[in-house]
Amino acid sequence: MSFIDHLEELRWHLIRSLMVISIITILVFISKAIVFGKIILGPSKATFFTYQWLCTIGKKLKLGNFFCFEKLTFEIINTEMAGQFLIHLKSSFVIGFIVAFPYVLFEIWRFVKPGLYENERHYTSGIVFFGSVFFFMGVLFGYFILTPFSINFLGSYFVSETVANTITLSSYVSTLTTLVVASGAVFELPMIVYILAKLKLITAKDMRTYRKHGLVIMLIFSAIITPPDLTSQIIIALPLYILYEFSILIAKRVNPPETSEQITST
Repeated sequence: MSFIDHLEELRWHLIRSLMVISIITILVFISKAIVFGKIILGPSKATFFTYQWLCTIGKKLKLGNFFCFEKLTFEIINTEMAGQFLIHLKSSFVIGFIVAFPYVLFEIWRFVKPGLYENERHYTSGIVFFGSVFFFMGVLFGYFILTPFSINFLGSYFVSETVANTITLSSYVSTLTTLVVASGAVFELPMIVYILAKLKLITAKDMRTYRKHGLVIMLIFSAIITPPDLTSQIIIALPLYILYEFSILIAKRVNPPETSEQITST
């Protein structure tokens, strides 16, 4: 195929992906009461699952109501005429993308597959399934763990009791969507390492050698994608490090190091 033919093929893959995302976006948009009222604004309410779970754990540990949140000390407002409509549209599109992610990944795989060798196709045959699983794991972590802690900390932080926390709707939704989507992307690390290890582009030894460099990159990345507070950065950096160590095990299993007997025999 010529370069123009490749572009034409890519265009149709993108069009099909956008069509699926658009259909889901429309369904999400018309389900405002459930999707926006309960899911998006969920972490802003004291009745959210994570807060209730923390309260239950705290009571079982005999810490009283230390981890219980009866009411979050901030208010969400809208300051623009078309603000609520545009935020509703934006958040619906983000949810549409998240739900349609497996299909988008499938279309990407269909575009890349013809250019791969037979062994490369075999190595990456489960990329759609496992890539989707890791992505949704990251999304759930970002929504139920990272977002509530970040919103609760930033929303209840005061430099003075005379300054009330009144947060704009756009700021709230932007923080939530950034944390959720970024967490989903971060959890793709084991899948990426698996493919690179299969293609002999990375080994467990390489990852162990550059572990310190990787840790610095993780801290920088977590500082970029999270709000400017230490708590959120630690919450995202910790699973990143765990994923890194897990990826080392994956790389080791894919390409086990040669034993001394194997080296001698060769």
